[in-house]
Amino acid sequence: MEGYIVKILVTGVAGFIGSTVALRLLMRGDHVVGIDSINDYYDPQLKRDRLARIAEAGGDRFAFEQVDFAHHEALDAALADKAFDRIVHLGAQAGVRYSIENPRAYLHANLAGHLNMLEVARHRGAEHMVYASSSSVYGGNDTLPFRVEDRVDQPLSLYAATKKADELMSETYAHLYRLPQTGLRFFTVYGPWGRPDMAMWLFTKAILEGRPIQVFGEGDMRRDFTYIDDIVSGIVACLDNPPPDDGEQKAGGSVSPHRLYNIGNSRSENLSEMIALIEQACEREADKELLPMQPGDVRDTFADISAIERDLGFAPTTTIAEGVPRFVDWYRDYHGV
Repeated sequence: MEGYIVKILVTGVAGFIGSTVALRLLMRGDHVVGIDSINDYYDPQLKRDRLARIAEAGGDRFAFEQVDFAHHEALDAALADKAFDRIVHLGAQAGVRYSIENPRAYLHANLAGHLNMLEVARHRGAEHMVYASSSSVYGGNDTLPFRVEDRVDQPLSLYAATKKADELMSETYAHLYRLPQTGLRFFTVYGPWGRPDMAMWLFTKAILEGRPIQVFGEGDMRRDFTYIDDIVSGIVACLDNPPPDDGEQKAGGSVSPHRLYNIGNSRSENLSEMIALIEQACEREADKELLPMQPGDVRDTFADISAIERDLGFAPTTTIAEGVPRFVDWYRDYHGV
């Protein structure tokens, strides 16, 4: 519609993926309402720095509310005077290993929080809600690459179990209320402005500080590393294309307006290759401390992205040989090292 202003609610807007999505939407002229609790799971200053970038880019087209979306009364109050047509729900309690130490945080954010966002979407008549799932739902699957048609009922961590539960809740709302939704199973996202609890950040920090790096799985692990710009392109493509309510089977098997996509690089890389690229970018060799697999971790991830390629033309373009040096350059610039 000519002259129509698109307004989008982004949850977890101070997070790694959420902040980058908000910037992309603002750069193309959309209006963004962002919410985030700015909790202390990792350094809140990094989150505030991301928010400052968004505010500078968006001006009066960006509005921010600090609120915990797992508290429905606070959420409703924060959004009472905000208008939006679509939702990108990326806020969550992340981290496989942290879910073993602090399980209740996942019940709060990923289950109560997801339900609250479904209720917001339903009562506001949202045109589409795109939400974050995770490749961790594949659990102990040993058939590679992981396909959205695979069974995902054997999670290896509580984090994975909550993400599978989110998909089930979304399917229910798509069925009962015909609420259009797309769930995205992310595969190891990395890049500038990333998360300090992720391996790439931890390795870069340790190498630059001259400390040993802890390499789990004795280094014999593979990940489908996906660069942030490619991920954001996929999210925005999904946002712009709500699943039709046509009774046809969608990716993931639903006949309601609900799709599930893998969103990854569709390349499974050995952890040692990623470490070698960090060493090269840091211009120094890592002292590696080889350790066994950690509880909840999986040895290999590899995304079959044929469904999102077929439906939306998603095609990641950034290899780790390009992406890892970009991350290290950003890290050094951000920290002045």
